[in-house]
Amino acid sequence: MDAVREVWVLNGVNLGRLGTRQTDIYGLTSYAELAALCEAAGRARGLAVRVRQTDAEHELVGWLHEAADAAVPVVLNPAAWSHYSVAVRDACAMLTAPLVEVHLSNIHAREAFRHHSVVSAVAAGVICGLGTDGYVLALTHLANRLADA
Repeated sequence: MDAVREVWVLNGVNLGRLGTRQTDIYGLTSYAELAALCEAAGRARGLAVRVRQTDAEHELVGWLHEAADAAVPVVLNPAAWSHYSVAVRDACAMLTAPLVEVHLSNIHAREAFRHHSVVSAVAAGVICGLGTDGYVLALTHLANRLADA
């Protein structure tokens, strides 16, 4: 039997407010439900998923450094930091395992300032606009990629 691989699902600013914040854009799924979905999707794919959320940019950068040092694959929703945080982008560039960037909403169909992500250029892939399904797809991709490695 293959060893279970760890994957981190890291979520940025305001994602802890899911289910109550702009539900017309982000949906009714709560953050706790999202975390449970990711953990269950990971288990089904042979992954041990650790889900974290922070509203503190330095904390997210620290987690990305930890992931880089441990060679842990990451699913990242950098949220608003996607659009301007060079610190988050640079921490992502240090990752030594695959990174998949995820956004619940379609950032390209929203305000112009959201159309560009500084993180995308250092990600293996980007999924946006598919709601919570995007996280499941990202985990599926990483499980397949890890199985092929």
